[in-house]
Amino acid sequence: MKKWTKSTEQLKPDPKYNNKLVSKFINCLMLDGKKNTAQQVFYNAMDIISQKVTNAEPIEVFEKAINNVKPLIEVRSKRIGGASYQVPMQISSKRQQSLAFRWIIQSARAKKGKPVYERLASELMDAYNGQGGAMTTRENIHRMAEANKAFAHFGW
Repeated sequence: MKKWTKSTEQLKPDPKYNNKLVSKFINCLMLDGKKNTAQQVFYNAMDIISQKVTNAEPIEVFEKAINNVKPLIEVRSKRIGGASYQVPMQISSKRQQSLAFRWIIQSARAKKGKPVYERLASELMDAYNGQGGAMTTRENIHRMAEANKAFAHFGW
C-alpha cells in the first residue's frame, strides 16, 4: 500500500535558486507536464528582470511581487434564508499564495504579442511595483469585501 505524503513534503527546491517557492511557481506555470519548458520560461523571465531591475536581486523581485499580490480577504457566497450573501472572509496563507500565483500567471498569459517569458517578466515587475493585472484583480477582491462588510456577521 502506498503511503501518501503532502505535496509540500515532496516538493524539491528548484535547481538554479534552490528555492521551494520558485519550484511551486514553476509547477503552476507548467502546461501538459512540460516542466523543462516552464523552467526555461521562468529563468528567462528572471534574466530579463535582472537586466531591468538593478537595485534588487531577481529572486527578491519575485518574492516581493508574490507578497504584493497576495489577497488578505475575499468574499464567499453563503445562502441564508433563500438569499445569497457575499460574506467577506479571511484567507489562509496557502490559498493566498495559490491565488497570487494564479493571478500573475493568468494576467501574463492574457497579454498578447510577446513571448511568454517577456510577458511573465513584465507582470512580475508590475506586481513588484504594485501595479499590473494581478494587482488590479487583488484590489477588486478587496473592494468587493469592503463593500460587503455589512454581511461579515454571517461569517462561519
